[in-house]
Amino acid sequence: MKGLILSGGRGTRLRPLTYTSAKQLVPVANKPVLFYGIEAIAEAGITDIGIVVGDTQAEIRAAVGDGSRWGVTVQYIEQDAPRGLAHAVKISRDYIGNEPFVMYLGDNLLNKGITQFVREFEAQKPAAQILLTRVPDPQMFGVAQLENGKVVRLVEKPKEPIGDLALVGVYMFGPDVFESVNRITPSVRNELEITDAIQDLIDRGLTVRPHIVEGWWKDTGKLEDMLEANRLILDTLERRIEGDVDAESRVEGKVVIEKGAVVERSIIRGPAIIGHGARIVHAYVGPFTSIGNEVEIKDTEVEHSIVLEGACLRDLANRVIDSLIGRNVRIWREPVKPSAYRFMLGDNSEVGIRW
Repeated sequence: MKGLILSGGRGTRLRPLTYTSAKQLVPVANKPVLFYGIEAIAEAGITDIGIVVGDTQAEIRAAVGDGSRWGVTVQYIEQDAPRGLAHAVKISRDYIGNEPFVMYLGDNLLNKGITQFVREFEAQKPAAQILLTRVPDPQMFGVAQLENGKVVRLVEKPKEPIGDLALVGVYMFGPDVFESVNRITPSVRNELEITDAIQDLIDRGLTVRPHIVEGWWKDTGKLEDMLEANRLILDTLERRIEGDVDAESRVEGKVVIEKGAVVERSIIRGPAIIGHGARIVHAYVGPFTSIGNEVEIKDTEVEHSIVLEGACLRDLANRVIDSLIGRNVRIWREPVKPSAYRFMLGDNSEVGIRW
């Protein structure tokens, strides 16, 4: 059995950050989102993984390499443009061959992994098995309609409600799906939709099994979802203090401080993670915050935020909250007193706030 991870999207909902970085490599709890997917597939016992890549392939290749750090072998499959999930399956035929495979969207997170899902598929051997979860806004997702434990109908972003079971970004397929992706035609947005391919399997009388996800699932394509995923994963951390914390500082709750980090005259309140080489000086880092490697936080308060590698926040009068700060961003205050800050900044940005 093989794995297929889709990492060819352009990440338009996370711009400007994704003008300069692949959305699948934006870190959650200081680990790229893509790495969680690789780990989930490896934990399920799958050792051959194809990664579909697009414009950001050089960055993804550099980050993932050959997969050996996870005990897997990675092969890259180039997609000339984002042409839909079914198109990604179509161009992966030579890599997959006639083996069953799990398809995992590279910007998705599942808190309980996929091992149980894989075991069910291996035991039942349907043409496809899809993960579903109940959502309050099904019109924003592909939605499945079930009868007697089988999927009978799929609708992409339905205008009229057919249920609240949305497709999670993990699928399993047998080789029959390759005929289906060749039979369907592009949708109104000129993409080959995976929902259409699965519907074709159903229309041909083949079995599509549902699996209702227990626990949380996050598509990290938007800022709000990225911060929520960061919150959920940070809450699973075990306390670990390997950096230098002076006697004037307080570290409370589930906090990871990596080796080489320095905390001086500060309060760190978990769940939070401080990356190696970071400097936290006369500052407050509040719950659900990830501070990347080599970040400097000085005379500033940060909470419920993600601060990427090399960024610097200094002398800010108001607390920074609900923010995603890109690599090497610099934010400081000059003597003008704004009432609040809320940022979403791309890599290498620089912001000065006048007083």
